Amino acid sequence: MANFLKTWRAELKRALTGSPDAVPAWVPKLAEGDDAGYFQPGSATWAVHGSMTTIVAGIRALLMQALHPGALAGVYDHSDFREDPLGRLARTIQWIFTVTYGSTHDAKSASDKVLRLHERVNGRFIDGHGVERGYSANDPELLRWIHIAFTDAFLSTHKVWGRAIPGGPDAYVREWVRAGTLMGVNDAPTSEADMRRMLDKWYDDGDLKFDARVAEVVAFLRRPPLHPTLMPGYRVLFAAAVATLEPKYQDMLGLQKAHLGRIPLPVATATKAVLGIVHLALSRVGPSELAARSRLQRLGLLER
Repeated sequence: MANFLKTWRAELKRALTGSPDAVPAWVPKLAEGDDAGYFQPGSATWAVHGSMTTIVAGIRALLMQALHPGALAGVYDHSDFREDPLGRLARTIQWIFTVTYGSTHDAKSASDKVLRLHERVNGRFIDGHGVERGYSANDPELLRWIHIAFTDAFLSTHKVWGRAIPGGPDAYVREWVRAGTLMGVNDAPTSEADMRRMLDKWYDDGDLKFDARVAEVVAFLRRPPLHPTLMPGYRVLFAAAVATLEPKYQDMLGLQKAHLGRIPLPVATATKAVLGIVHLALSRVGPSELAARSRLQRLGLLER
């Protein structure tokens, strides 16, 4: 049993950070910098991104993002998600935590790096109306879809399994506009209601679609190439991500809430248990947050 737990913990760390036993090199650098950064302790962003619910949110965000054919085309044509899914996950986590916990210089640098990579991501796709169009990963409209699907996922999952958000849900949506701005997003929503209206408009206008590519992504997310010790917990978290989707998106994706015959499975309770176990396996306060607190203490912006 001890060996199983040791392996499970190592593989969990590998899945989330890319390394089974070491803190990624970029994390200690979050202690550097000469300002407080865009977000600080007590902010809605720290509350949401410091929660274990981000694991469910990541799965949910990818499911939603796949429904926009332009956004999916960029990932499908240019990403190595099939060959190196954990590497892609680790890079995404690095950007999120650098913007959340880093100095303004580091947050801008991390975002600029992603935008430079996006410059090479161009191609053609068939939109939701059957019209062939060109896409660019730095297209403000596609960036806005990615931003909103991300924000919606992180907020929706936190509202189910996370603690109270300082300032409420609107505060998180409003604060995370800063991350959108760094990524070139125009007209990002500043309230939960605005975010829902924008999502509904994409759906109502027929801009989203399900096709063979989306089906492939859904199948991949349903059973990614994780270590066998992680799969039981992952199945619960995937079911949790599906359960938080609005029924219309579940239908588009060909997914439904987990059932045993006609009996709904207690996904909420099971997810709470899995997230609790993950929380115990990892540091109570994440290393990125600890590095940020160290920087704030050095600058005299936070008491020791």
